Amino acid sequence: MTAFAWRHNIPMRILFYADNTKVQPWVDGLREAIPRAHVEHWLPGAAPADYAVVWAPPQHLLDEQPQLKAIFNIGAGVDALLQRRLSPSTLLVRLDDAGMSVQMAEYVCHAVIRHFRELDAYEREVAAGKWSFRKPRLRSDFPVGVMGLGVLGERVAKAVAHFEFPVVGWSRTPKTIEGIRCFAGPGEMDAFLAATRILVCLVPLTPETENILNGDTLSKLRPGGYLINVARGAHLVDADLLALLDSGHLAGATLDVFRTEPLPAGHPFWNHPKVNVTPHTSARTLREETIAQIAGKIAALAREEPIAGVVDRERGY
Repeated sequence: MTAFAWRHNIPMRILFYADNTKVQPWVDGLREAIPRAHVEHWLPGAAPADYAVVWAPPQHLLDEQPQLKAIFNIGAGVDALLQRRLSPSTLLVRLDDAGMSVQMAEYVCHAVIRHFRELDAYEREVAAGKWSFRKPRLRSDFPVGVMGLGVLGERVAKAVAHFEFPVVGWSRTPKTIEGIRCFAGPGEMDAFLAATRILVCLVPLTPETENILNGDTLSKLRPGGYLINVARGAHLVDADLLALLDSGHLAGATLDVFRTEPLPAGHPFWNHPKVNVTPHTSARTLREETIAQIAGKIAALAREEPIAGVVDRERGY
């Protein structure tokens, strides 16, 4: 009997549901990775299943499948799922990485370097037919602060440090990362912000972190501060950012996530000269890597072994 065979040689059942996603490649990939499992796209009235692989599932699915042993979320953030009613006996499992951390590191390093090297300004001047030079700036004057030192945050912090920027980090609980000056807990947040000029937001969205990027916190960044938000739109108070940009305290922002997505037409971020907008693309779910990770975790659960990525519902990640 293989690790994927269920007790009494009954194949396990796996449901897949993902909003705004092509279903069949996921179903086919899961069937190939777990050949003894019965995998199907969830529709109302589906037979009881052992596991569900989901993104933004409707409450109906969760109500209809209270016996699920685990729900696997095909993304790093589980905030949307935690807003649903979930069976207390069902494990909620997030992705550890699945190819997302290298994408996030690429995106953040690009945003940091684009701002530091003033490439936005060069682009505007070239578009106007102007050939000009700017005085080189010192990396030591642009310390980068990474707020959130989980799998993605740690990878980002190390990647930015590779380009010889001073890097500081903040996390809910103490962390030690070579080459990174780490702060922890609410009591060290102000010191972290004061040490930061380019702020990268990578904290999970929880009731404690919602609206954490507000007028109070952002005003504590070093003058000429810059914001890169690649976590969730609800972390940011839009009006507070706009006020600090217009006052000159902040030099700019790169935003990949928004309270409403797609970003509504007419929103000030679209055309603000100090804001760069991208359509929630900093780290996309990679299907093959994600399926392989989920298949490995289902195999471990079938062997009654512990797995990584189980969400603490009290903490929210």
